[in-house]
Amino acid sequence: MVNRERIVNEFVELISIDSLSLQERNMADVLKQRLSELGFDVYEDDAGVKAGGNCGNIIGEKKGNKNVPAILLMAHMDTVTPGTGKKAVIQDDIIKSDGTTILGGDDVAGIVSILEAIRVIEEEKEEHGHIQVAFTIGEEIGLIGAKNLDYGKIHAKYCFVMDSGGEIGVVATSAPSQNKIDIVVKGKAAHAGLEPEKGINAIAIAAHAISQMNLGRIDDETTANIGIINGGNATNIICDRVELKAEARSRCDSKLKKQTEHMKQCFLEAADKFGGEIEFIDELMYPSFKINEDEEIISILKKATEKCGINLVLEATGGGSDTNIVNSKGIKAVDVSVGMDKVHSVEEQISINDLVKSACFLVEIIKAVQ
Repeated sequence: MVNRERIVNEFVELISIDSLSLQERNMADVLKQRLSELGFDVYEDDAGVKAGGNCGNIIGEKKGNKNVPAILLMAHMDTVTPGTGKKAVIQDDIIKSDGTTILGGDDVAGIVSILEAIRVIEEEKEEHGHIQVAFTIGEEIGLIGAKNLDYGKIHAKYCFVMDSGGEIGVVATSAPSQNKIDIVVKGKAAHAGLEPEKGINAIAIAAHAISQMNLGRIDDETTANIGIINGGNATNIICDRVELKAEARSRCDSKLKKQTEHMKQCFLEAADKFGGEIEFIDELMYPSFKINEDEEIISILKKATEKCGINLVLEATGGGSDTNIVNSKGIKAVDVSVGMDKVHSVEEQISINDLVKSACFLVEIIKAVQ
């Protein structure tokens, strides 16, 4: 059975390791050692070289003794900022940060659930198929590790990405595509006090475009947001350049295309109205995925939750994760909750009971593969 004290101690130890995006070397070295101790053949790919990081993804494989499909267990090593000098504070059942940094449960909770589940499988001498593990880099800055993972080393049929929040038993089976959008609005500079008529205000163009735009929740599958605006140099100069960063997401690719075109059209019309110009560049950051309820990976989850006595909740999410990329490679993947709460904030916390339940759930997932 899951060792409560062991998983808590390992969680506290690992969150104390600084592991910002593309600076995961120290975490990677520890995890390579842990996997080796658990009998895995361990390999580090060249994702870090490609992305400009100080280490690659860590890939491990442990041969099975049961003739069932191989599975891939996945979590990411990097954290968001402020993530330097993290310290865990334990109060009753809750582990939280000291309030000056994030906790780092996103995604150390996923890492320790994987390590603990494998230990339990070995200690209880459970038969299992081949188990592959991938600990990725740069997830928080664009799924960089998953995009550059050496898939030539991966032969798993199913993947369980341990990187979601909510109650244990919540599993994301659908997630959107995301378009990253960069816009440059070009106007014409002029003295704002002496001859404003000779200028074309790029801020006014951007403001008009945004005022005509559908943003926020578009429908139950689609969202859009203008997140960053930069422009202007002085109050006495008509602004001649504004740069904006935006995004659009949808679980329906045709809706994503329609929303992106709508945003572009709003900028084009505003530029035409005021006499300016725009540059509009959209880039697909990751594709959508959807796992149907009648697929075998869902049957595995159902069997596991029945054994654990927890409720299986299949949900569609509005976020992206390594799961999107893995599915695009032809491997059936779902994103499994590890109980993380208030992530990406200095109020981040996790329940010890959820840590234990997450590892228990993963043990039963491994056992349920047929």
